[in-house]
Amino acid sequence: MPTRYSARDMLARLVAFPTVSSRSNLDLIAFVEDYLAGHGVTSTRVTDETGEKAALHAVIGPQVDGGIALSAHTDVVPVEGQAWSRDPFTLEEENGRIYGRGTCDMKGFAALALAGVPDMLAADLKRPIHIALSYDEEVGCLGAPPMIESMLASGPRPATVIVGEPSSMQVITAHKGTAVIRVTVHGHSVHSSQWDRGVSAVAAAARIVAWLDDQTRANQAAADPELAMDPPFTTLHCGTIEGGTAANIVSRSCSFHCDIRTIPGETLEMWMESLQDFVDTRIVPGMKAVHPETGVDIELLAAVPGLAPEDHGKAEEIARRLTGDNGRHMVVYGTEAGQFQARGISAVVCGPGSIDQAHQPDEYIETAQLAAGEQFIRRLVADLSR
Repeated sequence: MPTRYSARDMLARLVAFPTVSSRSNLDLIAFVEDYLAGHGVTSTRVTDETGEKAALHAVIGPQVDGGIALSAHTDVVPVEGQAWSRDPFTLEEENGRIYGRGTCDMKGFAALALAGVPDMLAADLKRPIHIALSYDEEVGCLGAPPMIESMLASGPRPATVIVGEPSSMQVITAHKGTAVIRVTVHGHSVHSSQWDRGVSAVAAAARIVAWLDDQTRANQAAADPELAMDPPFTTLHCGTIEGGTAANIVSRSCSFHCDIRTIPGETLEMWMESLQDFVDTRIVPGMKAVHPETGVDIELLAAVPGLAPEDHGKAEEIARRLTGDNGRHMVVYGTEAGQFQARGISAVVCGPGSIDQAHQPDEYIETAQLAAGEQFIRRLVADLSR
């Protein structure tokens, strides 16, 4: 007999795999493959370049275009340095809360989708349900793009996707895009008493960082208060900076990391171009006038497209019908939903749990949220069987 799991029991199995982004997730993927195979469902593994991580996708129901994908990432954030009061990789339930790393973000949704497989198979689905499990979402949404390409290449093509990030089962129709950037400034080092003969990398970096802050403040001043995001404007932020050797040495190098988080209607590309233009016209010429071997390198380390609101979006229509939520919800954190949308698949974010618990010590999901997710899956199966 194929193994059946309740959503809670499936969640316990998934949480027990310590799939921190710095580790392999292959044990979890192998478990899911075996589970699906036990129910007669063939899955496709999409392995990364290292061979240590993989995504997985499967189709349940008729092999026709137009189905719905249920998407979750399998990786979780680290627990080191956090004050956990219990084993983070052993599920514990107490006072209506289910504790464990990933219970909220976002193995809860994966557990719901997988526990629902027997009911999906027993139903008379008119359109398929796709299960899509990615890797490395927490370190830049790296695993979803190759998985999506594999899904589209192998077919059938889903028309919509529900990305089950914790939203308290509210329907999220938009989120910001995110870019992570490293800027490296190459100066010319001299003794500080000969300041005029050198090019301070630290000083040049400081001007660029100040520009980032100036743009953010200008965006804040021009923000649309009706935009349902907090904050309702694009932010450009420097998170780390390192450079220089000593107080009496004009610095030879300085580097910093920053991120850009864009609101709908603005793109990461436009802000990258603005940054490059500022550096090329306001920073580099003055540096090279002193020494020709100076300059600035701008590297895009990661980019995740935003999720834009869709006009009469199919995913939004379905999610609202199944949840009854008609509120206007947008978030400022990033998800893989924008990556699906960029490939022509209508997308929303809707999943159990609160983002307030994500990445926290003693991470938990409320039992009521898991129950609401189970009801959502049952309604989805019934909806696709009509």
